[in-house]
Amino acid sequence: MNSSSWSNLTVVVEYRDSFTKALTKNVMVVVLSISINYINIGLIHTFCKHQVFYTNPRYILFIHLVVNDMIQVTLSVILFVISYVIYRLQVHVCCVLILIALFTTENTPLNLACMAVECYIAVCFPLRHVHICTVRRTWFLIGLIWTTSMLSVLPDLFITLALEPVDFFFTRVFCLRETAFRNPAIIQKRDITYIIYLVIVWFIIFFTYFKILFTAKTASGDAKKARDTIVLHGFQVLLCMATYAEPLLKHTLWLYFPRNYTDSLFAMYIIVQILPRSISPIIYGIRDRTFRSYLKQCLLCKFGQTEHLSL
Repeated sequence: MNSSSWSNLTVVVEYRDSFTKALTKNVMVVVLSISINYINIGLIHTFCKHQVFYTNPRYILFIHLVVNDMIQVTLSVILFVISYVIYRLQVHVCCVLILIALFTTENTPLNLACMAVECYIAVCFPLRHVHICTVRRTWFLIGLIWTTSMLSVLPDLFITLALEPVDFFFTRVFCLRETAFRNPAIIQKRDITYIIYLVIVWFIIFFTYFKILFTAKTASGDAKKARDTIVLHGFQVLLCMATYAEPLLKHTLWLYFPRNYTDSLFAMYIIVQILPRSISPIIYGIRDRTFRSYLKQCLLCKFGQTEHLSL
């Protein structure tokens, strides 16, 4: 492990939260995650119930993002609670949790980029949209997203398996990416990968936005709505990209706020891990007219059933 990782861990050990503060943070995180996942479950139920959604590539990409966010939020909260309750995990257990969390974290910006491209095709090539964006190609694209994330993350595991002694996997560590995959080569690979992701995803976001912007000047309100959707995607990507800058942010916080390090990490955790996952339901669950109408029907139906049973 590099010296900065050891230093960060030492600070966390030295300035651990009081029981009241730790309980407050854990309750906040759990309540937020349950709220987000409850809304997302409603979106998934609405998606599966109506054919208009699961035969539409746009909504397939959206629901994949929702499922991906649910997995990411759940794992993130599990790791957060474990860091307070159990504190240390065996390395082989930590590796599994970290790998899945990394898969879903890296999937998000790729999925958002694909959704931006779909919006671009729908607005700029409406007559060819049906032929280009098919359901079969959409599922293939989702498989490609997962394959790309795995090719990015799995080398961390292979390098660790090749270079670390067997005893290391049965030791107990504070479960972080830096403690589970501690080889310096992994850190360098991570930085290069994040830079590549940053360049590709932002190029796609800017390209699709400006193409739709020029189209929206002479087109209908649908093009303008697509333009606004791209802006929201860009904001969501910006929050997700904060994950890529997380190591640098942690080191900066440790240097300048050592005694408030745990509080700073908690604030960054909410902004980087939780907040981006709360935006997806807003973009399609509330702003999208079709999804909103079916979601209202679903909620009203459930409310009516509950009221009938109470009578």
